[in-house]
Amino acid sequence: MLSMNLRLSGPGLILAFCLAAPAGRSQSAPAAAAAAAPLTLEQVLDIARAKNPSLLSAEQHVDATKAAEITAGLRQNPSFTVSGADVTLGASNPASPYSYAANVTRLFERGQKRRWRLDSARSTTDVTRSQFNDQIRQTVLQIRNAFTNMLIAKEAMRIAQDNLDSYGKTVNLSKARLDAGDISKTDFERIDLQLAEFESDYDNAKLDLAQASDSLQLLMGIEKPAAAFDITGNIQAPDVTITLAQAEQDALAARPDYLAARQGVTVADANVKLADAGGTTDPTIGGEYERTATYNSVGFQISIPVRIFDRNQGEKERTRFEAQSSRFAEIAARNQVLNDVDQAWAAYDAALDLAKRYNSHYTDEAGRVRENLEFSYRHGGATLLDYLDALRDYRQVNLDALTANQQVWLSIHQLSFAAATEIVP
Repeated sequence: MLSMNLRLSGPGLILAFCLAAPAGRSQSAPAAAAAAAPLTLEQVLDIARAKNPSLLSAEQHVDATKAAEITAGLRQNPSFTVSGADVTLGASNPASPYSYAANVTRLFERGQKRRWRLDSARSTTDVTRSQFNDQIRQTVLQIRNAFTNMLIAKEAMRIAQDNLDSYGKTVNLSKARLDAGDISKTDFERIDLQLAEFESDYDNAKLDLAQASDSLQLLMGIEKPAAAFDITGNIQAPDVTITLAQAEQDALAARPDYLAARQGVTVADANVKLADAGGTTDPTIGGEYERTATYNSVGFQISIPVRIFDRNQGEKERTRFEAQSSRFAEIAARNQVLNDVDQAWAAYDAALDLAKRYNSHYTDEAGRVRENLEFSYRHGGATLLDYLDALRDYRQVNLDALTANQQVWLSIHQLSFAAATEIVP
């Protein structure tokens, strides 16, 4: 079941309560102050578990399904009947004396129908709960991906700001050189034109960050996004300590969708037994008290259906086919679990190899090339085209490295999702 307890304290809890109230992009002073404490992934997940309306709706559906167990466990009610005849005539009329009668009857179920109804209802509740846990698993994946995307968007905006500031200094220096007559106006304008590209990068990065923030807040259950919302976390590509074989075993033991498939077999078996029980005969037994004129009498009755034609054959046949279908569905679910883990593992391996190459080699190299050519250009040792090419290479390599780290984290989240286990280094 979904835990409704928030494990927040201090500034994180303050921000959570600030975000709980509907708010527009303009924030009050308390909300702005709370923004000084960025949320971690765990805090974001806690808020989502408590506020995400889709999860809250699914949880209520589990409770509604469980309530059906009450109906399944009810026994048959007795029936009470009172009747009268010729009640307006006197008791001394020998031709047609008045009479009163009271009857109590009750149907008695055979074949343990109530037991199998309860088993079916309880198993159905278990399946619904597992499906709810699977919805939590899917929502957690969405939140982790959105959290990572926002972290990457923050870093991309920082890189864009750094590139813009750095190149702005170059433009200012070039303007001074133009004024001093060291470079031509054409060379200065070529340098100045490149500023538009860096400004565009910054504006796009700013938009990406705002959209990533809105998406994450939506998954957290916040009605209106808050501009002051902020998060913190690691974007460096990590190694995982789990093996592929262990991930597969964890997935088979913990995946709620696979558990629901196994529980579906239990439901189907209970329905088979209920259908068999439905073919048994249920007698109705009753007692009667009757008063006719001045005479009193009691009696009884037993009603037993003679099941010559309808012995619940159709339901017996249907439930057996459904039970066999559920067993094949369990096998398919198991195969899907293993396939999901294998594919997620392969994606993680490929993403990690690429990220390691960028982080250990290309980013540092691109930085050194940019610094050397910038120094050479400012001192007349390199051409303008060489310098601009170095700037473009530095920008692109850093963005590619950021994307590689992003893919590693997204693949880790996908692996955690596939294995239904927290895959963290």
